[in-house]
Amino acid sequence: MAHPYHHALSSVRSWGGSIEDYLAVHAWFDGSKEILADFRHRALRHHAEGIFMSERLFGTTLTLASGRQIPTRWIGEQHVREDLGHIPSFADWARAIRPEPWMGRSQALDLVVDPAMATRGGGS
Repeated sequence: MAHPYHHALSSVRSWGGSIEDYLAVHAWFDGSKEILADFRHRALRHHAEGIFMSERLFGTTLTLASGRQIPTRWIGEQHVREDLGHIPSFADWARAIRPEPWMGRSQALDLVVDPAMATRGGGS
């Protein structure tokens, strides 16, 4: 897998500036490696919504040391395309998750927090 440094180097080649101008954005995209150290970490941020999330976190544009402004979304799109070849939606990732029984289990929370529901015949 590419290191954020290499993604930042690619950004420098595309839009100028220095590696440090881009490193925080690329490191954020790959920050999910902290909890899952294989390609599945990408399901958390490597999609269209993750790109828009990076824009909310880092601002609409990044100002390079040179003063040039680059849309943050461009940087996120570049990162995801370099890793996956295209920009998937989160739904694309979710469709690839095999449902397990534990994922759908829930308790009747209304009965736990409001025991009066049980006497009125309520519940889920």
